[in-house]
Amino acid sequence: MRHQDALERDHLGVVTEGSFSAGLTVRLDGDSAEDLQVGSFVVLDGDSNRYFSLINDLQLRTTDPNVASDPPIESAFIRSALRGIHTYTAATARPSLMLEDSASITGDPQPRAVRTIPGHFTVMRRAREEDFDLVFGKEEGHLFSVGSPIAMDGVNIVIDLKKLVERPSGIFGQTGTGKSVLTRLILFGLIRSDVASALVFDMHDEYADERPDKPGIPGLRDLFDSTRVKVYSLDRNSPKVDYHINIGLNHIEPADIELLRDELDLSDTFSATTYLLSKHYGKNWLSTLLNMGGEELKAFVEISGAHEGAVEALRRKLIYLEDRPYIMQSSSSDPVRDIVQHLEAGRHVIIQFGRYDHLRDYMLVTNLLTRRIHEQYTTRAMERRGNTTLAKARSLVVVLEEAHKFLSPSAARQSIFGTIAREMRKFDVSLMVVDQRPSQIDDEVMSQLATRVSGLLTDEHDIAAVLSGTGDRSALRSMLASLEPSQQCLVVGHAIPMPMIVRTREYSRKLMEHETGNGKRPDRTVGLSLLTGGRMIGS
Repeated sequence: MRHQDALERDHLGVVTEGSFSAGLTVRLDGDSAEDLQVGSFVVLDGDSNRYFSLINDLQLRTTDPNVASDPPIESAFIRSALRGIHTYTAATARPSLMLEDSASITGDPQPRAVRTIPGHFTVMRRAREEDFDLVFGKEEGHLFSVGSPIAMDGVNIVIDLKKLVERPSGIFGQTGTGKSVLTRLILFGLIRSDVASALVFDMHDEYADERPDKPGIPGLRDLFDSTRVKVYSLDRNSPKVDYHINIGLNHIEPADIELLRDELDLSDTFSATTYLLSKHYGKNWLSTLLNMGGEELKAFVEISGAHEGAVEALRRKLIYLEDRPYIMQSSSSDPVRDIVQHLEAGRHVIIQFGRYDHLRDYMLVTNLLTRRIHEQYTTRAMERRGNTTLAKARSLVVVLEEAHKFLSPSAARQSIFGTIAREMRKFDVSLMVVDQRPSQIDDEVMSQLATRVSGLLTDEHDIAAVLSGTGDRSALRSMLASLEPSQQCLVVGHAIPMPMIVRTREYSRKLMEHETGNGKRPDRTVGLSLLTGGRMIGS
C-alpha cells in the first residue's frame, strides 16, 4: 500500500505525442503543473526501456477554444472544475539516456544513448534517488558531488573528475554568479581525490586563503596544509606565501610581448622589430633594448635594417617593466623547475599576483611561466615515450582566469594556452578556463572544451558560445536562461552523463573541513627566510 502511494505521488503525466528529434509531449496531471520546472530530471517508464529525460518546456493548453475566449476569471470553483479536463499543462521531455530492461538480466545495468522513444500513454514520473545513483553514480573516489538537482535537496549530482581532467574544460558565468567559489569547489574535489595536480593562476589572490571581505569561504590552503598546496607570489609584501618569483629580462621572449599587443597598443611593426632584436642580441634582447642609448640605437638600426622610430616606440612601451620589482635585469634562477617538481610530486601550486594584478602583469607572467612549464612537460613526455621504464606523467590541470584575454581569436595563435587547449591532451596536460565572456574566446578553443559548467549568462552571444557544439541547443538555452543569479549552474559535457541544472552545494569552512577530516584549521606557519632563485631557504 505504501509503495502504491509512492507511485501515485511520483506520477506526473502520460505521453500523448512527440518525436525522436523534437522531444515528447506529456500531458501532466491537473495538480502537477507548478511542481515541475524547466530542467527537472524525470523518468519515462516504457514497455521495454526506462528513459532518463529532462523537461525542456512547459505549455498551457485547452481542449476547448471557448474556454480561452471566455475565461472564468471570477469563479474559483469553475476554474477548479475545468482544470485537468478542459485546461491542462503539457511538458516537453527530451530523453537523454535509456536503460534496457534486459540490461539487468545480462548484468550490465548502464544507461546508454537513446536510440528509440516510448509509446503513447507511457507514464512520466519524478526521478527517485536510485535513478540519480544509476545515471550519475554515488560520490566516492573520483566521483565528486557538485550539488543537488533543483527542487531535490539531499540528492547528489556528481561529476567524474578523471573525465574532467582528460580534456579541456570551462567554468563560465557573468560577474557575481560565484565562478571563483565554484572553481574552488571543483579544485577542492581534485585535490581531495588526488586525480591530478593543479596549477592555478590566481589574479586576485582568491584561491589560497580566506579573504577578510568574504568570511567563511575558505581558500584551498585553509583546507589542505602547505605540504599539499604551495603558494607563489610576485609580490614580496604578500603574507603567508611559500615562495616568491623573480623573472629576469633574459627570460622574456618576443612571443610573451606579442600577447600584450592590445594592452600596450603596440603597432603592427613591433613583431618584426622584436624579431630583429632577438636575432641580434639573443636572450639579452630586451635588457639591451631598454638600456639602448642613441648611438647604440643608430648602430643597431644600421646593422639590422630596423626602423629607428619603431625601435624607439617599442622601448617606450616596454620601459614599464623596469619598475616592476619582480623583474630583474638578469636571473639565473629557475622557479619553473621548482614548480614542475611540486606538480610532478603530487602537490598543487597557486600563483598569486598581490599588488601586481594589473592585466598586463597577469598576461605577461602567466604566459611566460606556462610556456616554460609546457616545454618541460613536453620534453619529459617525449623522454617517457622513448623509455618505457619511466613512470607515467601525473596529469596537470592549468586553471586560467580572464581566459578571453589569452584565447581571443587573435591571441589564441600566440598564447601557449591555445596550444594546450588544442594539443596537450596527449601530454596529460589540460586547461580549465574561468571567464565571464565566453563569446570572446576563439571558436576553435571553445570547441575543445569538453566539459562546460555555466552560471547565469544574459548576453546572447555568450550563451551561444557556451552551448556551441552541444546537442539540442535550443532546449539547453532555455535551461541556461532560467538559472538563478547565484548557486545554480548548468553542467554539460564529457564529465557528466547528461546535461543537468545543479544547485551548487554549500562551500563553507565547516563543511569542507569535515570532508577533509580536519576538525580545526591546519597549522600553516610560514618561516621568514632568505629567498634565492625563487626558493625558500631555511624556515
